[in-house]
Amino acid sequence: MASLLLRVRTKMSLFAHRRTLDLLEGGWASVHHGRSHDFDDLRAYVPGDEVKDIDWKATARHGEPLVKRYVASRRRSLVLVVDTGRNMAATAASGETKKDIAIMAAGALGYIASRHGDVVSLVAGDEGGTVALPAGATEAHLERLLRQVDRRVSLDAPRSDLRSVLDWVARGVRRRSILVVVTDDVVVDAELVRLLRRLRAQHEIVWVTVGDADLMTRSGHAGDVYDVQEVTALPAYLRENAALRRAFDESSERRTDDAGRQLQALGISSERLSSQAAVVPGLFTLMEKHRRA
Repeated sequence: MASLLLRVRTKMSLFAHRRTLDLLEGGWASVHHGRSHDFDDLRAYVPGDEVKDIDWKATARHGEPLVKRYVASRRRSLVLVVDTGRNMAATAASGETKKDIAIMAAGALGYIASRHGDVVSLVAGDEGGTVALPAGATEAHLERLLRQVDRRVSLDAPRSDLRSVLDWVARGVRRRSILVVVTDDVVVDAELVRLLRRLRAQHEIVWVTVGDADLMTRSGHAGDVYDVQEVTALPAYLRENAALRRAFDESSERRTDDAGRQLQALGISSERLSSQAAVVPGLFTLMEKHRRA
């Protein structure tokens, strides 16, 4: 069986300029501060800081004591939190399966993290339960994580249950980490907001949405389409109706915008992907958002 990670790396080289990869590779800010030789920034002195950390030149310029902060010389932890419900086996806007786009996104970020020597783990689940694979830093380990996602996502899989998966993370992931949530379009309701606030208190979170396919017919005659979540057919005459098409477009845009605003209000950077070709440019945009947040 062909390597999933090799496929990810090949597509990364095809779809990204070198400067984009450089920016992605440098896009992980440390979630810790501590002692090392890597200077990070300056901040105001507070009681308890060591006098030897004071930057006297900067203090003289600003008129108040400033201390140097350094990036901690320790491995960071990246946790891939992947929705493996059967909705991820559905078709994306590009005609590819959402699973392939999700694997590409998770694999690209995992590969970048492992290249830095950081450790990558996986939490994946659906209504049938949640599985967690421990952290590792090798390419072979990352391949195992991607294989787990590939095996779990199918049209026969249970329905999605992202809240249960995130609840498992809140209870089971104790080490401060960067959480990369990979899911399809979801409604960010009050229960999910409460859960994400709890997670944000301990972790950094970035959110990758694999967008739904366009269910309405824009030209020609509508073919057969099925909702994999509810296993029901969508009649062609509805998908060809112009009034329903306008209502569908407005509803989809409103739902997407609402979810983005809710995540932003929680301090969570997010990006919506519609194809494998859009993954690396989309992750570039996501890291820029996360860096500015």
